[in-house]
Amino acid sequence: MPAPLDPARPYRLSPGVALRPEPFGALAYHFGNRRLSFLKAPELVHLVVELDQYASVHQALAGVSERHRDAFRRALATLAAADMIIPQ
Repeated sequence: MPAPLDPARPYRLSPGVALRPEPFGALAYHFGNRRLSFLKAPELVHLVVELDQYASVHQALAGVSERHRDAFRRALATLAAADMIIPQ
């Protein structure tokens, strides 16, 4: 079982994950565990793609509007639980 998301740590998109852009955001497919996830906001896709440029998830979320921050934090936790994003 993957460790829960630790917002104090840096994360990145797993190398086994491909993102396919869609009008609603993107589809994320993990070639290792064969999971498919829907990223339902273009802003979330941008955050996931740029996640490795931040020293922590907290820092990455600082640039997200406050009204989306909790939803994006939950989405990142779900992606971490599915090994779509992994600690650096």
